[in-house]
Amino acid sequence: MTMLKLLISDDHFLIRKGLRQLLEENLPVARLDEAEDGPSTLELVRATRYDAIVLDISMPGKDGLDLIRDIKELTPTAQVIVLSIQPEEQYAIRAFRLGASGCLNKAGNPGEIVEAVKTVVGGRRYLSAKAQELLLDDVSRAAGAGLPHESLSDREFQVFRLLASGKPIGEISELLSLSVKTVSTYRARVLQKMGMDNNAQLTHYAFKHGLVGEP
Repeated sequence: MTMLKLLISDDHFLIRKGLRQLLEENLPVARLDEAEDGPSTLELVRATRYDAIVLDISMPGKDGLDLIRDIKELTPTAQVIVLSIQPEEQYAIRAFRLGASGCLNKAGNPGEIVEAVKTVVGGRRYLSAKAQELLLDDVSRAAGAGLPHESLSDREFQVFRLLASGKPIGEISELLSLSVKTVSTYRARVLQKMGMDNNAQLTHYAFKHGLVGEP
């Protein structure tokens, strides 16, 4: 394996340091950088052509799904490995559709990170067991009607999850850097597409299908 340029993007200091030590001890690393939020991640990606980026899906400053899209636009050859404590149901399918090459849960075996990097820089995808199950289910549903939330665009899905988590429109507008009017428009589209009347129904649906964490 050739010498690698890697980026660890996670807002938790101890996780970044632990991943750094693990990767440097087990892989031929030429350069390894760290980022603690969305903006610093994109700044580093603009300056360096990384072979692989280990990305926490929940980053301050920018939504994780938006980060995947932006990274792939800036450097299409970089392999993005999504790492999260969230259940894979909440992000895996959309992350792969946006260009992610790997998917891991933080609760898994740390050694998987090393194997995931080796796999994706070799041109293959690396999926956790749960992500594999979800992708197979997604393929099986492709010929059918699918679930209501699967008809949402990526931005609509982001707004849906935030609404279902109980966040008010004003807070959502700040988190996603959108106007209150725009968020309200997205909310109306979500309700219409999913055939629902209010946020309480969205919350019930999201908990039922594992799309947001436990209250």
